[in-house]
Amino acid sequence: MTLNSANALSDSELDQLDDFLYSDHVSEDCLDLIGVHGLFCALNISPVPVSEETWMELVFDEAPEWASDEQQQIITSLLKRLYTNIGGHLYSDGEIELPCELSLDAEEDEDISPLAWWAQAFMEGVFTQEEEWFGNKAEEDVAEMLLPIMVASDLFEEDDINKIREDENLCAEMCAQIPELLIDLYLYFHAPDK
Repeated sequence: MTLNSANALSDSELDQLDDFLYSDHVSEDCLDLIGVHGLFCALNISPVPVSEETWMELVFDEAPEWASDEQQQIITSLLKRLYTNIGGHLYSDGEIELPCELSLDAEEDEDISPLAWWAQAFMEGVFTQEEEWFGNKAEEDVAEMLLPIMVASDLFEEDDINKIREDENLCAEMCAQIPELLIDLYLYFHAPDK
């Protein structure tokens, strides 16, 4: 059994985590499961490790109102395993499967697509360590690799990004590249000689 499969969450565990992230126990600004996945991808790729305390704060925004110590232990354990599992996939060059379609088409009842939400949470992870992401290495390389995620996030108003967003085919191509780019980014920071 590999580290990845040992830490993988079952469907019922993912549902349990998702239910909690949508519950009244957490702040309205708490991330959902798709957002948590995006954030954890960015933090695992980050050139500098992030403390568990820091990423817990980023997930929850403010401390949850736990129903019991047992609930806190279960949810915390599920989050730790998800974080470790994503890190294991990146370390072993395994393509990350995103928890949403690689499309910017929003559902009828949603303001933004799940992929845009995933990308926004990913970029939040980048912003928390902007200097580490862009400071020590060639900024252009990192920005180029991040471009599809930046486009998907709809957080940027630059003309060149807006032009890409207006081109549906190019946008779709870029979105399709995101899982592969996660590996490229990870290798860029953690295995620069590969």
